[in-house]
Amino acid sequence: MTAIDPVALSQALIRRPSVTPADAGAMDVVEEALKGLGFSCRRMKFGEIENLYARRGTAGPNLCFAGHTDVVPVGDAAAWSADPFEGRIEGGILYGRGAADMKSGIAAFVAAAGAALAAGEVSGSLSLLITGDEEGHATHGTRLVVEALTAEGEKIDHCLVGEPSSAAILGDMIKIGRRGSLNALVTVDGVQGHVAYPHRAANPVPVLIRLLAALQARRLDDGHPEFQPSNLEVTTIDVGNPATNVIPAQAKARLNIRFNPAHTGQALSDWIEAEAAKAGEGFAGKVQVRIAVSGEAFLTEPGPFVEVVSEAAAAVTGRNAELSTTGGTSDARFIRALCPVVELGLVGASMHAVDEQAPVADIQRLAEVYRGVIGRYFKRFG
Repeated sequence: MTAIDPVALSQALIRRPSVTPADAGAMDVVEEALKGLGFSCRRMKFGEIENLYARRGTAGPNLCFAGHTDVVPVGDAAAWSADPFEGRIEGGILYGRGAADMKSGIAAFVAAAGAALAAGEVSGSLSLLITGDEEGHATHGTRLVVEALTAEGEKIDHCLVGEPSSAAILGDMIKIGRRGSLNALVTVDGVQGHVAYPHRAANPVPVLIRLLAALQARRLDDGHPEFQPSNLEVTTIDVGNPATNVIPAQAKARLNIRFNPAHTGQALSDWIEAEAAKAGEGFAGKVQVRIAVSGEAFLTEPGPFVEVVSEAAAAVTGRNAELSTTGGTSDARFIRALCPVVELGLVGASMHAVDEQAPVADIQRLAEVYRGVIGRYFKRFG
């Protein structure tokens, strides 16, 4: 079995400009590497999104690694010090879109899997769930793969997600949960008219202001065990009225709530709907709310699996990682329906930024960490 260089594989992936929803051959690169290690690879395409589920072995337990090959746009390419898809290494640093988030993480696990298999350290099954729709709307990626695997009775016992979870130094933070996320679009339709004749119009702006004030006035909570407090943020208010003497016909606002397990998406949705109805009482117009819950809050309780991941990271980095639930959402929110899930990856400081980067030494050490996870996992659960 040929050893896989995680840095070279990272470069090969970066050289595929897989900006969501494009795949640009990135999934082919992963599949080719895994087939060389004896994995059975299954492409699962939903819409225009390429997904891959690969497994080696049929016995349990099944340890899965999850990640994504898609990346965000580069922004102003001229601001980069080199081609964002060149995969350049300079001064011991790998530059390129996806270097941190998270093509190098995939490469590190593939390399680790190859080393562990060659050493006979796998006494069950290894699998990888790789999507091309994590940075986009996430509607045709991991969520649908999980649904399909569940319907087929595929058993995954534990999952490690390779998102760049480290805060400042490799291995200083492991994510054991995430807050939920709710997005809402509020549209207030009134009646346009002249400001001097308000009785002939219905101004939507005061209604929208009342609703937003009521929503912001509530302190959602003071935190939850292992979680920071939930927060509601108004992200935009749009009226689009260039005139000073016209009462507008419509006003809109968007908001997001990041919530801990003290709440559910449904309960928060019901609250917003109730407040919207209250704000619209007596208004000669219409208040509408469109709500989308992109994920519920979840926590993988500290225990044997978390210990396996933490011990593997500490053995390589020499530090004990903070167990955290901070940050945004990830595809772990879908995978938790299958099994306990933990996130461990590179330092995420440069993700989505110009000159996204990862130290070559960190990529190599992450592969060592992942191999340590694999070895410890099968000793513990195999």
